Amino acid sequence: MNYPRPVPDEGPTTPHDAAERAAVESTVEEIDAALLGGPRTHSAQDLADRADIGLDVVRGFWSTLGLPHADADDDVYTESDAQAVDRAVGLVRDSGLDLRTVITLTRALGHTSDRLALWQVEALVEDMSTRYELDDATARLLVLDRLAELAPILEAQLLHSYRRQLAAIAGRYAAEFAELGDPGPDRTALPLARAVGFADMVSFTRRTAGLGSTDLSQFVQRFETAARDVVTAAGGRVVKTIGDAVLFVADDAATGARVAIGLADALGRELDSDVVRLAGLADGARGVTPVRVGLVWGRVLSRFGDVFGPTVNLAARLTDIAEPSTVLVDTETARVLAGDPGLVLEHLEPVELHGLGLVQPVRLSSGV
Repeated sequence: MNYPRPVPDEGPTTPHDAAERAAVESTVEEIDAALLGGPRTHSAQDLADRADIGLDVVRGFWSTLGLPHADADDDVYTESDAQAVDRAVGLVRDSGLDLRTVITLTRALGHTSDRLALWQVEALVEDMSTRYELDDATARLLVLDRLAELAPILEAQLLHSYRRQLAAIAGRYAAEFAELGDPGPDRTALPLARAVGFADMVSFTRRTAGLGSTDLSQFVQRFETAARDVVTAAGGRVVKTIGDAVLFVADDAATGARVAIGLADALGRELDSDVVRLAGLADGARGVTPVRVGLVWGRVLSRFGDVFGPTVNLAARLTDIAEPSTVLVDTETARVLAGDPGLVLEHLEPVELHGLGLVQPVRLSSGV
C-alpha cells in the first residue's frame, strides 16, 4: 500500500483551482515540517536497516499504530519516525519487554491518538465555523492554516494530561496495595474490586431524529460533557462513552453510588434548562434528557482501557430495566451500601434477565 501524500495528484481545471491547490500544498508542507520534525528522507528499508530489524517489523509498527505503511523504498519517513521505531525496538532489546506487550502499547497509542487528534481537529472546525459563520469546507481550510500554530500548545497539554493520569493511576495502585492484605483462597478471581455503572440516555433515537450534523454534535457533546463532569466531581472515572451511554467506575461502592445518583439527577434536571441555551438546537434536542443507571459492586478485569467481567454485564442489564432518572443495583451491592445513612434502598420484584437468570433489582436513591 502506498503511503498517501497529503494532497491528491489531480490536475486543476482553472487558474483559481491551481492557486488554491498551491496554497493548500504549501500549508501541508508547513504542517509536515512543524509536526514531523523534518523532511521525509527515509524509506521503510532505511528504518529497518538502521534498527537492525526486518522490513516486516517496520511495516507492522506502522500498521499497529494505525497508519498506512509505504513501499519499501519510498522516502516518506522523517528522522522522528526513525527514532520512534528505534524506541519501540529498544523496549524489547533494552527494557526486556515482550514483543506482544510492545505491540499492545503501540496499538493503544495509535487507537487513542487517532481518536484524540480527530476529536480535537473537529472541535476546532466547529469553533471556526460557528465564530466566523463559515461553511464546513472553509472552516476546515482555516483550521489547516492554523494547525502548525496550535499543535505545540495541544501537544504540551497532552503531555501534561498524560503525566497526570499516570500519576493518578500510580496513586490508586499504592492505595490498593496498602489495603490489599491477604487476597484469600480464590486466586482465580478477577483482580480489581470496583463499582461499575452504566448511564444510558432515554429515547436517544427519538430525541435526535431530524437533527442536522451541528445540532447532533452539540447534543451528544453536551451529554458527554455533563456526564463526565458529574462522574469526575463525585470521585469516579469515565471508562468510555458509547454514543448515548457512558460507562464509569469508582474505587468503592459508596463513591459509585454518589456517581450513579448524581447522573440520574443531573442529566434529568439540569439539561432541561441548559440544553436550550445551545445555539441553533432543534426542538428534538430540547427538554429533559433523563438517563437510566445501573450500578454493581464487584471484581473486574481492566484491559485495553476498558473493564470486563460479569459485574459489567450485570450493570448493563440493570440499566436496561431501570426507569428514567432512577438507579438500580443488585442485592450484593445493596448489602454493601446498606450501612450508609445517606442512601435509600428499595427492594423490587425479581426479574428474569436473559443469560443471568432471576435477579432482584434494588432501587437506589439519596436519603438527603
